[in-house]
Amino acid sequence: QVQLVESGGGLVQAGGSLRLSCAASGLTFSMYVMGWFRQAPGKEREFVAAVRQSGSSTYYADSVKDRFTISRDNAKNTVYLQMNSLKPEDTAVYYCAADRTIVIRPTARNYDYWGQGTQVTVSS
Repeated sequence: QVQLVESGGGLVQAGGSLRLSCAASGLTFSMYVMGWFRQAPGKEREFVAAVRQSGSSTYYADSVKDRFTISRDNAKNTVYLQMNSLKPEDTAVYYCAADRTIVIRPTARNYDYWGQGTQVTVSS
């Protein structure tokens, strides 16, 4: 069955960096748009970033643009999220997700598969 397993979360001070990874199995990884979403306590899940199949096209939420970078390695079936200049408001559970489409859709309901999430906490 399809599995998406996130790793790399943790506790970091404001201004610091973290790199999240999401390892996929059970699907033809190179055929999926891969996205990252996050959900803070009491808030709805929100889009963070996504990357198309080849890795050449990316899309970011305004709140993370110029701080976060999404990338993928199709040979390793893995998508990454490099997070720099972290802020306390970035604190959330981060999820990776897979969307069987050819365009980037920044809406959670469009994604077919989800990981279990990894906690990111940014202290002030």
